[in-house]
Amino acid sequence: MDLTSIKSVLDETPTNTTVTVAGWVRTFRNDRFIALNDGSTIHNLQCVIDQQQVDAATRARFTTSASVRCTGTIVESQGSGQRVEMQVKEVEVLGDSDPNAYPIQPKKHSLEFLRENAHLRFRTNTYSAIFRIRHQVSFGIHEYFSGQGYNYFHSPIITASDAEGAGEMFRVSTLDPKNPPLNDDGSVNWKEDFFGAESRLTVSGQLQAELAALALGKVYTFGPTFRAENSNTARHLAEFWMIEPEAAFLDLHGNMDLAEGLCKHLIARVLQHSADDLEFLDKRMAEEEKQKPQQQRSEMGLIERLKFVLEHPFERITYTDAIDILLRSKPYQKKQFQYPVEWGVDLQSEHERYLVEKHFKKPVIVTGYPAQVKAFYMRMNGPGDFGYTDKGATVAAMDVLFPGIGEIIGGSQREERLDVLEARMDAMGVPKDQMWWFLDTRRFGTVPHAGFGLGLERFVLFVTGMGNIRDVIPFPRTPKSAEF
Repeated sequence: MDLTSIKSVLDETPTNTTVTVAGWVRTFRNDRFIALNDGSTIHNLQCVIDQQQVDAATRARFTTSASVRCTGTIVESQGSGQRVEMQVKEVEVLGDSDPNAYPIQPKKHSLEFLRENAHLRFRTNTYSAIFRIRHQVSFGIHEYFSGQGYNYFHSPIITASDAEGAGEMFRVSTLDPKNPPLNDDGSVNWKEDFFGAESRLTVSGQLQAELAALALGKVYTFGPTFRAENSNTARHLAEFWMIEPEAAFLDLHGNMDLAEGLCKHLIARVLQHSADDLEFLDKRMAEEEKQKPQQQRSEMGLIERLKFVLEHPFERITYTDAIDILLRSKPYQKKQFQYPVEWGVDLQSEHERYLVEKHFKKPVIVTGYPAQVKAFYMRMNGPGDFGYTDKGATVAAMDVLFPGIGEIIGGSQREERLDVLEARMDAMGVPKDQMWWFLDTRRFGTVPHAGFGLGLERFVLFVTGMGNIRDVIPFPRTPKSAEF
């Protein structure tokens, strides 16, 4: 018999219908009631067995996380909390679970403990909700860009270029690290390596996406990226997923519109399709907030915050305006900021969150950053450009700042003028001979173009209300940890 999902049973299956379901036992109580979950919903289906038909030996196997298949009639529930339940006619244990050995019992576990058991944590309510929402966000990304006329573009994972200029990349090599081939000067002869050059895992698909956009018009990447930062924080991963649109004939203002539209589309989709999971995570976040000091608590619940972001236009300000606001702020006057505030320095998370959470109380897009703190490919501002100032050279960068997260999107209008781009590369020490292919797009039919990068995990962190980025990716890769 075909299986029916538990979500379908709970939401729409009429009473007096016979169906078959399969899943994992959450609890078995009073020797009669199986709480069964198959991952399709956060809710369990109560399966009521007849003790006269199920022997004691079989009932003893209904332990937490044992898998079972039940066939029975859907009837109106006798208890509160669910619309229907199943009167079981047939039940089969598909896989036993030793209750003395299974690590995730039906009780509250710390997130740290669950990360140590990441192969099983999907069976908990918290993580099943997170990863169903992650699916909705991922699906919504393709939905949004396809609707905007963008082509899904697969940028390479292995590259010989560093889009960020940070140098914190993982090397990809087939050379023997104990005995590599050497040049006459003692340096490694990378020409003997598999790709004939020193190659690494990508930190971004942006540069390749630019090449495609300058022929296809509109493209977006959506794939894994890697950073070899030795950073053990709640906001960093060594492997994470990035969404990077690039569009020809798009300026900074259009880029901001695209980013805001994407964020709102994804939030609307999650609110529509993940209501039960959000309701659970909303309650979970409320409990977490109660444990914090009063001044650190969020002013809004999770669902309230998502609706607030959806319903209000993002504030758009220049970096220069942001610095002025911060210099006038109480935290700055009382010396409560950890990092300095002055024109020319990059904004830190504490500054970004003040602007969003305290000053504007809504998402903020900041543009016109000092050229010295941004990448070489960002367009230099001139008089009349949004973000231009006589305080110093600025670029048409844009950072989208969200409450609780800080920066969630970073992007810019790209520098399309060959002479200006080459001057920037010279000033920043970017080797032009290695980037000849990138410069060619400015030599042959250059056009204004723009794009941005959105970290999937950062966004899922925001919409789920979780506090650690390791909890929103299936198997986190962090310093000294590549388990599972």
